[in-house]
Amino acid sequence: MPRRGDLGRRGRVSSPADVLVVGASAAGLATVEALRRKGYSGRVTVLGAEAHLPYDRPPLSKQVLAGDWEPERARLRPPDALSSLDAEFLLGDSAVSLDAATRTVRTAAGRVLTAEAVVIATGLRPRTLPGQENLAGVHVLRTLDDTLALRADVWPGSRVVVVGDGVLGSEIAATLSAMGARVTLTGPQPAPMAMQFGPLAAGLLARLHTERGVELRLGTATIGLVGKNGRIAGVQLADGTVLPADVVVVAFGAAPVTEWLSGSGLRCDNGVVCDSRCRAADGIYAAGDVARWHHETFDSLLRLENRTNATEQAVAVAGNILGEDRPYAPVPYFWTNQFDARIHVHGLLPADAEVSIVDGSPEDRRFVADYRVDGELVGVLGWNMPKQARQRRADIARVLTPSG
Repeated sequence: MPRRGDLGRRGRVSSPADVLVVGASAAGLATVEALRRKGYSGRVTVLGAEAHLPYDRPPLSKQVLAGDWEPERARLRPPDALSSLDAEFLLGDSAVSLDAATRTVRTAAGRVLTAEAVVIATGLRPRTLPGQENLAGVHVLRTLDDTLALRADVWPGSRVVVVGDGVLGSEIAATLSAMGARVTLTGPQPAPMAMQFGPLAAGLLARLHTERGVELRLGTATIGLVGKNGRIAGVQLADGTVLPADVVVVAFGAAPVTEWLSGSGLRCDNGVVCDSRCRAADGIYAAGDVARWHHETFDSLLRLENRTNATEQAVAVAGNILGEDRPYAPVPYFWTNQFDARIHVHGLLPADAEVSIVDGSPEDRRFVADYRVDGELVGVLGWNMPKQARQRRADIARVLTPSG
């Protein structure tokens, strides 16, 4: 694992003549914006695999999927704001290789791009089930095009099985159920998002889904898909059950997009491995879902898959490109909206934490819960109490602030 010393101690350094950002989503765009805010005037190029202008991903499983938003509303910035960044956006062309020694990226269209600083912000690729690409009616949800394809395939009364009981699967199940589909949520956990929340909040989330018409078939894995005449017909569970389905959404996780870095000279292990400055090699950084960096407080590698981290890490990367030489050691944070529940999490929610309600009441579906380990506050969950949960973030920050 690269540490600060492995890559050389740095103070203020001269700015690179040019910066290449590989990835045109939230982390990539936030990097460019932060560079410009900090006064960088050099050349900036953004390479994006998708043809769309940069857009936000959290609304895809909610407002865009539901049809409440047109796709354009999910754009991160209007075209004139992008133009004001004075950056060249090369969209619809994916990176296929990187030479870390020369900081040269080659693309699928044959471009050869070289810069003094390279930022890797290629994000994630959804995991899939064997054979799903051969069956109509089986979807993933990562991109805008994925969302529009799923929305077009679902109708009121359609039988939808969502494979995956984490954040994305739970959000998709909630949205499709509210659209009138007959939704079944499957996964190995005892309740939706049990690994993220622990039993108290996950149990409450399970009750919410059940009350709103989602059928929960949890505690068993999905082992395969059943097709008929080239279209999905069902989902087979490990206990032998086959759930009939008109549409299936596979949402049981995603993998960092690092295949293109094979032979690059970078270390990739569940993401691009970086030091505490989010630096993977001299002049090469990573930000967002793809970055696995050394968190100085935890003294371990950490990779976070959420929108807030994408932006905050991009700002840290921009600063370190310009010589600020600061560790990135955030208080982890994520949120999810499902039905009428607005859930915000600050810090960590370990499985062995002692959980106590410090404000509100779970019965009222409005509360704040503290998560403590050995008496130390390490995390806070707010259910429909975002302001009150955020106020306790400072208490967590004092515990999770690097010393020295």
